[in-house]
Parts: sequence; structure tokens; C-alpha cells
Amino acid sequence: MYGIGVLKGMAVTLKNFLRPSFTVQYPEESLPQHPRFRGQDFVWYEERCTGCASCAKYCPLGIIRIVTDPSGVATPQGDKYKVLAFDIDLGRCMYCGLCVEGCPYDALHMGSGFERARYRRQELVIPVEELRRMPKRPSTWFRPQMETKGYDPRMGKELPWQEAGRHEAPDVEKMKERWVKER
Repeated sequence: MYGIGVLKGMAVTLKNFLRPSFTVQYPEESLPQHPRFRGQDFVWYEERCTGCASCAKYCPLGIIRIVTDPSGVATPQGDKYKVLAFDIDLGRCMYCGLCVEGCPYDALHMGSGFERARYRRQELVIPVEELRRMPKRPSTWFRPQMETKGYDPRMGKELPWQEAGRHEAPDVEKMKERWVKER
């Protein structure tokens, strides 16, 4: 009884021992990410932001803090506000993307980064100055038309604010062809 069980267990061990390993030794190696990966970075296009605070209103955890001041610059939608503070607390963020969906002007996008570990929780708050300096490489999550145009955030090319919208209809046939090619 015990001898057969031990032999079966050793057979499984030997079979897995001879297989090539699929473990990735991070951070020396990394797995490729999908272009729609929602990471710990946010891409904020200040040119598009009116300071309406819709992103803060739609956030279920209340992690976005926006302080505005009337700027006196009239836009077709109404008065544009000067953004004095736009802080995002990544220590509490669950990366649901509701803030991105709620932005009526496509000013806020999810990013692709995931290496933002810190020792103190206070360092996980992204202030407005850092949002302004961050590279503009938004994830294609919730923006399939950017993917159909050939944009890939992993390639390192920054995307200008004029091309980062979501209001054009995606070409479904092209998306299907691309999906079939990738499979």
C-alpha cells in the first residue's frame, strides 16, 4: 500500500522536475503586459481638465482630492477652473477605473506602471506636480480605438492629449481581425 503511493508521488515529482521551468525571476525578468493593463500610475492631461471634479465624485473610496480656483477662462462647456491640487492616494486605490470612466473630458487615464512600492503610506499619494511630470503613456483600457490605431503603451511612445480620447466609434472589424491574428 505505502510503496505504490510513494512511487506514484515520486513519478509526479520526477515528471515535473524534468519539465522546463515557467517561473519568472522578477525583477531580473518580467512578463509582457497587455496594453489594457490598469496599473498604479495615472495619466492626467491638464490641457483637457476643466476642474469639474467628476473623477473625485465617481471614486467609491474618495481617494481623489481636487482643489480648484475660478480661472476666468471660458470654454464652450462653461468656465474652466484652475487646478491647484489634484492628489490621488494610491495606498487606498482599488484600480476600478470609475474615475476614468466618469471624466467627461477624457483628462484622466489609467497608466501601465506597477512598480510603485514605497516604505511609507504618505509616499503613495501622487500630487499634482508629479501628475504633470509623469510620462503620458495611458493604458488602452476603456479606449479600444487607441489599440486599433496601433498605440501600445509598452513601446515607450508618449501619446499627445489630442489622440487620447474615447469618443470615436471603434472599428469592430479591425479589432476582430487583430484578435484572430493574436490567437
